Amino acid sequence: MNFVFISPNFPKSYWNFCDRLRHLGVNVLGIGDAPYFSLENQLKSSLTEYYKVTDMRDYQQMFRALAFFEFKYGKVDWIESNNEFWLSSDARLRTDFNVTTGVGADGIVGFQSKALMKLSYAKAGVPSARQLKIAAPVESDSASEGTENPSGGEERNSAAGEARLKEEVKDFIAEVGYPVIVKPEVGVGAAATYKLDTDEEVMNFLDSRPHVPYVMEEFVQGDIFSYDAIIDSRGEPLFENSCHFPPSIMNIVTENLDCSYYALKEVPEQLRERGRATVKAFGVRSRFVHMEFFCLDHAKKGLGKKGDFVGLEVNMRPAGGYTPDMMDFAHSTDVYQIWAEMVVKDRRETMQNGSDHFCAYYGRRDGRQYVHGHDDIVAKYASRLVMCDRMPDALSDDLGNQMYMALLDTQEQLDEFMAYLSETR
Repeated sequence: MNFVFISPNFPKSYWNFCDRLRHLGVNVLGIGDAPYFSLENQLKSSLTEYYKVTDMRDYQQMFRALAFFEFKYGKVDWIESNNEFWLSSDARLRTDFNVTTGVGADGIVGFQSKALMKLSYAKAGVPSARQLKIAAPVESDSASEGTENPSGGEERNSAAGEARLKEEVKDFIAEVGYPVIVKPEVGVGAAATYKLDTDEEVMNFLDSRPHVPYVMEEFVQGDIFSYDAIIDSRGEPLFENSCHFPPSIMNIVTENLDCSYYALKEVPEQLRERGRATVKAFGVRSRFVHMEFFCLDHAKKGLGKKGDFVGLEVNMRPAGGYTPDMMDFAHSTDVYQIWAEMVVKDRRETMQNGSDHFCAYYGRRDGRQYVHGHDDIVAKYASRLVMCDRMPDALSDDLGNQMYMALLDTQEQLDEFMAYLSETR
């Protein structure tokens, strides 16, 4: 099997995916923009060959890299990055090279468009927040208007369209109330996502919004829980996990909060049911997925009662950062190996070899004055810490600058750990 792994060096723990494939006899070929000498030794030893491009956003360079690998090693069987940023490029390469083990260019939009996601949630019978699609603003070109349309009809049409949009937005807010959330229809994480509380904020956003489609959603009050799963070719889960995010990634980014979340010992039953139904409705096959749900903290008309899980959005790749490692620690297993077994054998052979734990992640911010320093944390939780590391700048907005990961047995231990690391002067 020839497996092309796109950007295998980021996040840096992704060398584990390549390593597990290699140990199952797969020919692993990497494409990235990092110099070969900068790759981790574990990654180098997992790759048969690495092709460096100068810009991964240049599709022609990526195409040539795939063509080179196919000429040298034969038909490519899999193309994957496990990274949200490259999902569209992955899909386009699959289509162009007739690789059928993953979604192609014609299907990837259904996995990325927050508007189209609503249709699949409805198909799954999973409630989700009401939404209004906001088209990108029309860019006017005064020069072309002066020659091709001297009457200014295009400009008037654009102005009329914006006026209609503002009326639709007013009607939507009258229905769902404040606050509302606006976010790019297709986007990564919480980038360019805003919470709007007043008419003035809404109008300011509409008048200055970027030239990309957005969606506006009703605000749902509740913590975020994930449904993480490795799915086989029949759409059945080989592994399942749930993480609890008390502050959402959106709040962490917009309010510059510390990042704290944790993997649960087990997946709540309703979340498991709705996660599986969502997988089926989206037609997920042979993927590691990360799906996010709100857990309502009070009853909300049209969505459910307190404690019910409501669809937020789907991500057709593993959770970010070190979350796959958290799943390993929480469930005494190896999700990288389970994923590789899914790829090669379409079944799971690696089982759990210990008990379940809470696995907590805490990411601190540089420049913040904490009561307990690094040495204090290491001394107090030496027997509990399983990882501590500096996060790369590309992930620090979401995940903090200095991270600590610990295994805890009870909710009380978990709460104490979070409180200890968060205390500031």
